[in-house]
Amino acid sequence: METMNTNGTTRQYGAAIALVSGVYSLLSATGGTGMMGSNSGLLMALLGVVVVVHGVVLLTPYADRLGNASGPLMIGYSLVMLLNQALVGVTGSVNWGMGSGMGSGMNGGMGGGMSGGMGSSMTAGMGWDLGMVALAVLMLISGVIMTNRRNDSTGM
Repeated sequence: METMNTNGTTRQYGAAIALVSGVYSLLSATGGTGMMGSNSGLLMALLGVVVVVHGVVLLTPYADRLGNASGPLMIGYSLVMLLNQALVGVTGSVNWGMGSGMGSGMNGGMGGGMSGGMGSSMTAGMGWDLGMVALAVLMLISGVIMTNRRNDSTGM
């Protein structure tokens, strides 16, 4: 009975992280920044919908049908979120990208050429979204825990 309970708790934590991350992805993609017109915004909106649906499924009896796929799915979502943030951070605005201290020193020479074609008002809002990065890291950890729990427990 103990493993069932810890798997249920792990599933609830995973669902909570998935729901918060998915809603945050949707809100940030459709929010005031107008990112829906960009590839990054569309990707985050689509991923947000998928992650919210996954989170809801984890709270239902259908979660058992996902079986061992739930943890790896969450790892996959988190890697897509992190990759998207890395691309936005590098290509969007170099000054916002890697933190003001290191970023300006390491990327100062390339900064002018990369952002020259885009207006500074457009790139100012497209740097790292630290909230998204934090949620993606939480989702990655949750996915790893869910994967390890499923592999360690017997019968699930």
